[in-house]
Amino acid sequence: MAEKKKSGLISHGIAAQNRKGRFNYSILETVEAGIVLKGPEVKSLRMGRAAINEAYAGERDGEIWLFNSYVPEYQGGVLSRFDTRAPRKLLLHKKQIAHLLGAVSRAGASLVPLDIHFNARGVAKLTLGLGQGRKKEDKRHAIAEHDWQRDKARLMRSKGRDY
Repeated sequence: MAEKKKSGLISHGIAAQNRKGRFNYSILETVEAGIVLKGPEVKSLRMGRAAINEAYAGERDGEIWLFNSYVPEYQGGVLSRFDTRAPRKLLLHKKQIAHLLGAVSRAGASLVPLDIHFNARGVAKLTLGLGQGRKKEDKRHAIAEHDWQRDKARLMRSKGRDY
């Protein structure tokens, strides 16, 4: 999981995760994008208190932005305040933007934020998935498959094999 220092800060690892994203959408491909943040927002992300469960990505002025993501205000005595639900610009190459926006317009796909993490250099990145919405029966099938994998692992452990 995420490696933590003694102070409770995340040096590298997942800061926020959208666990319903992979359940509600079948992800066709993923892209790692940079995210434009202010200083206190980065500090707050390092505390691991952000939420992207209701967030979505979309196009504005030919660029891709992250909307409705929640980054709480940093409580460390910083004087600068910021909007906790402000749109945040995503940093992608022009070819990546053209590819993603083309897929969204042609195939009816959605841009789903999957997680915000810190890479090995300590830079905040967003994993963005290009996904097709799942139908109810597909969701049921995914739940059944997950349950079977868990039960199979439990049976194999009881037989003395670790899988």
